[in-house]
Amino acid sequence: MKELRIAVVGCGRIAQVYNEIFQKYPENIKVIAAVDIQIERAQAFAENFKGCVALTDYKDLGNLNIDIVHILTPHFLHAEQSSKLLEMGYHVLQEKPIAIELSDAKALCELANKVDKKLGVISQNRYITGIQKLKKLFDSGELGKLKGVSSLLNWWRPPSYYECDWKGHWETEGGGVVIDQAIHSLDLVRYIAGEEVRSVHGFIDKRVITQIEVEDVANALIEFKSGARYIFNACNYFFENTPIRIDFYFERGTAFLHGEQVEITMDGKSHIYKNESPQEILETLSYWGANHEKQVIEFYENIDNPDYNFVTPEDATKSLEIVRAIYKSSQKGEKVIFNH
Repeated sequence: MKELRIAVVGCGRIAQVYNEIFQKYPENIKVIAAVDIQIERAQAFAENFKGCVALTDYKDLGNLNIDIVHILTPHFLHAEQSSKLLEMGYHVLQEKPIAIELSDAKALCELANKVDKKLGVISQNRYITGIQKLKKLFDSGELGKLKGVSSLLNWWRPPSYYECDWKGHWETEGGGVVIDQAIHSLDLVRYIAGEEVRSVHGFIDKRVITQIEVEDVANALIEFKSGARYIFNACNYFFENTPIRIDFYFERGTAFLHGEQVEITMDGKSHIYKNESPQEILETLSYWGANHEKQVIEFYENIDNPDYNFVTPEDATKSLEIVRAIYKSSQKGEKVIFNH
């Protein structure tokens, strides 16, 4: 990997994960700038890297020689900031979601192609060892057709989680448990299936965390064009964060994800794939998973590769489209039909 000059926009909790990654590759990664509207947070991050400057306005990055900018800010800022940084001539790797609104996501796709810069969206769970093995097996045809999928996310977000100025609001977070937590389950299932969605019939509600505008529970029936059905369930009011479960059923086998472990059964034989993690993550951040590093380093290693397109903005937009369809279906009380 060649030497790369990096900037980070947003120095909140998730920035700790990036801090750990950057410090593992001091010969290749030069952190040039840390940006946060709270200068104290930017300064605290910058102190970890020699020569790193702390800024409060991401637009000031235009004065610096930078290769890649990481967007780690609240959801409502992603589209605006990624657009501006692409126009400034930087590659961008941002946290999910790509945007809140589909129109903004599609505009980002067009802009990235126009300026010929890479825009990646973090989908770290795709890098789970067993998920990578499952993808190869399914794409090879060895498992046969996908018959059905179910996913379950039972997590806990205390009221204090929503005490910041953007969480829990439609305008700034874009939703609740679906767009913030369970979007990773939706993305994984769509990634393995590798096909377009035909329809979504969803329902959302507030049952326990009632002081917020957005949902704390959701379920949906998602149908793929092949006829395979995906049963989706998620909530943020369980008593603790339990491991995510996703169960795949194929013509000639099954695959069960439990946390970051995948058990694949084919022709009566089972094998458990434990995740090969490149990093030890902080216990308090364990629900983010251990796979950010895999995606970040892969993005860096392929920054000059014109054929690299693992998690494209178009790809991330399709996952957002399912999220928005769940919300739309619940609001209207009817199935949403996709027109692909």
